[in-house]
Amino acid sequence: MTHTEMPVVTMKQGFGKRIKAGCPWVFSNEIDMTPETKAIQNGAMVVLKESNGTFAGIGSFNAHSLISFRKFAADPQTVIDAKFIEKRLRKAEQLRKTIVNGTCCRLIHSEGDGLPGLVIDRYNDIFACQINTAGMELLKKPLIDAINAVFNPKCVVFRSETGARALEGLEPLNETVQGELPDLVSLHENGIRFFADLKEGQKTGWFFDQRENRAYVARFAPGKRVVDFYTYAGGFALHAAIGRAKEIIGVDRSESALALAQKAAVENGVADRCRWIKDNAFDVLDAMNKDKEKFGVVICDPPAFAKNKKDLAAGLRGYRKTARLAAGLVEKDGILALGSCSHHVAPDVFLTECARGIHEAGRSGRLIRQSGAGGDHPVHPFLPETAYLKMLVFQLD
Repeated sequence: MTHTEMPVVTMKQGFGKRIKAGCPWVFSNEIDMTPETKAIQNGAMVVLKESNGTFAGIGSFNAHSLISFRKFAADPQTVIDAKFIEKRLRKAEQLRKTIVNGTCCRLIHSEGDGLPGLVIDRYNDIFACQINTAGMELLKKPLIDAINAVFNPKCVVFRSETGARALEGLEPLNETVQGELPDLVSLHENGIRFFADLKEGQKTGWFFDQRENRAYVARFAPGKRVVDFYTYAGGFALHAAIGRAKEIIGVDRSESALALAQKAAVENGVADRCRWIKDNAFDVLDAMNKDKEKFGVVICDPPAFAKNKKDLAAGLRGYRKTARLAAGLVEKDGILALGSCSHHVAPDVFLTECARGIHEAGRSGRLIRQSGAGGDHPVHPFLPETAYLKMLVFQLD
C-alpha cells in the first residue's frame, strides 16, 4: 500500500514537537480521535500528519493503545512490505557480524533496529520472534517472507506471551510457523555452550542482553566462591565456572531452568564445581546471611521488580533489599553485581537504591562498572525504554 492509499491520522494542535524532534511514538491523547480515525483497523499502516497538514511519518496505528502511532518511515514514498523488512534485517545482520562473534544474538531490537513491535532472537538457524504490537501482527506474512529471503532458516517460531500484546488488544502467541522446533536449542556465548527452551522457557528462551556483563564479571572468578541468584539457565554461573571459580552456586526457583544449567555444566566439563539450589532467592539470601557465608563474587540479576509504573515504589524497595542482603555475603574486597531489567527504573534511581542497600548492610566500596545491554540491543536515542537493562558492579570493602 502506498502513502496515497493509506488512511490519514492527524495530530492535535500543539502536539507535534516530540515527533518532529525524533521520537517515533505518538500517544493516544495527542491524536485527533475522530469517528473515522477510531474506525481504522488496529495495526493498519497510516500516514501521520500534524494539525496543519504537514507530513510527519508513516507507521502503524492502534486507536485502542496508549501508544497509538509507531513510526516506521520518514519518507512518504516508503512501502511497508516484505522488501522493507528484508532491508532492515540485512542492515541488522551486518551490524551483528561486527558486534557478535557467532550467530546467536538479538537480531532485531524493535525501534532500535527500525522495526517497531518486533524482537528477534537468533539461535544459529532458528529464529524466535516476539510480535508485540498490532502493527507487526498484520505484518507476520511479510516478516516470514523477509526472514526466508535473508537467512533461509531451519525453523521460525513466534513467541509473544508478555503483557505488551494485551495492551495492544492481542492474545498471547506461541506457535512454530516454519520447520520443527526441538525441545532444547543449543547456543554458544563467549565460547561457552548453553541450552535454551524456546517452547516453555522465559521470553524467547535466553537473555542475550547480559553477554558482555557475564564476561566482565567472570574476570573476578578465578579461585573464588561464586553465588549467582536468579541464575535461570546458568548464564553468569557457567561463565564463572569457565573462569576458574573454585565453587559455584546457582539459585533459581525454576526446576526446568536449573536442569538446563546442569546440562550446560556437564557439557562444559565444570559440573564438579557447580551446585544448584531450587528455592526463592530472598529465602536463600536470608539463610546464607544467617549462616555468615561469604563469597568472592555475588550476582543478583532478578526479573523485573517494577513491570509497570504502579509497581515502581515496591520495585525500588525490592532492589534495595536485594542489594542489602547480597552485600552481606560479599567477602572483603569481593565483587557484587546487581542487575535490573525494569525499564521504569531509571539508571540513576537504580544506582541510588543499590547504594542505599549496600550502606544498610554496613558495607562500603566503589562502583567499578555501570553498563546496560550489549550492542546487539541497540537503543533508540529518543526512547529510553529501549535501554531497559542496568548492571552495576561494585567492589566492597
